[in-house]
Formats: sequence, C-alpha cells, structure tokens
Amino acid sequence: MTESQREAIATLSEICTLSPEVRLGQLMTHLDLLAESHLKKRLGDIEDDELTAILYRHRAELKARRQGLPGIENSATTSVSGSSTEPSSHS
Repeated sequence: MTESQREAIATLSEICTLSPEVRLGQLMTHLDLLAESHLKKRLGDIEDDELTAILYRHRAELKARRQGLPGIENSATTSVSGSSTEPSSHS
C-alpha cells in the first residue's frame, strides 16, 4: 500500500467518525459528486492523490459544520449532496 493510499484510508476513517449517521454507500456517492464537481472526473477515474484531496475537502466541510462555521466555498446551507448543512432542530 502506498503512502497516498494509507492517508486516504485514514482520512476516510476520520470522515466516518465525523458523520456516523452516513452509510458508506452514501459517503461514496458524496465523494463521487465532489470529484465530479471539483475535478470533472468520476470517483473511479481519479488518482489516489486526487482522492485524498477530495477527502480532505469533505473532512474540512464536516469539521466546519460541526463548529457552526461556514463551509469551504461560502456560507451555503446546502451540501454537495443537496442535504441541509443547518443543524437539525429535532433531538
């Protein structure tokens, strides 16, 4: 396993910890949408270092959301998946 692959897997694990309510298949779909949006490529067509960059971006978005900060691009209330980034009002 390359260093880039190890880093991608470690970051993927961290993302899963940050969003335990998201199923793995959903996460892969989110990552595919990010790859298309930012690299104009499908997830299966990107290099390992590009995947790591996409994972870093998603991790930063999740951390910002947890801290109540605006997302990476701006303070949009919708994520790449189309779901709300606003904190849920139900407990």
